[in-house]
Amino acid sequence: MTTRKLDQLYRSVIMDHNKNPRNKGTLPDGNVTVDLNNPTCGDQIHLHLKIENDKITAAAFTGDGCSISMASASMMTQAVKGKSEQEALQMAKEFSEMVQGHEHGQIDEAGEVEALSGVAKFPARIKCATLAWKAMERAILEKASKDEGGL
Repeated sequence: MTTRKLDQLYRSVIMDHNKNPRNKGTLPDGNVTVDLNNPTCGDQIHLHLKIENDKITAAAFTGDGCSISMASASMMTQAVKGKSEQEALQMAKEFSEMVQGHEHGQIDEAGEVEALSGVAKFPARIKCATLAWKAMERAILEKASKDEGGL
């Protein structure tokens, strides 16, 4: 597949996730929530996770932002379901490397997250793409901190 066709495919995946976001809404039985915003552009996310026995069993988000930010949140909530906390943290690390143009591992089996790799060509959009992933990292780390403090 040519680079141009691949770029078009990636754009269509991003636009689909922006127009038809997966997991957009609240998660009433979620046990971890995080609010995060990008003050440089106004993107904001309210992330809800349900984590049971070290597995992310459900993920949802609400918020407002650009198409990159909202598509990334949609893709992230799809990609981390069923993953352990450590797997999700590794995915966030690899995603961050990918959108910065660095080598990365396999972020998700479905491959849709890879559609955001082109963000590396637009450094100003990296924060948009990583907002949801940073919220997920913060949620997991805050949960771990609470779990340790409660012992």
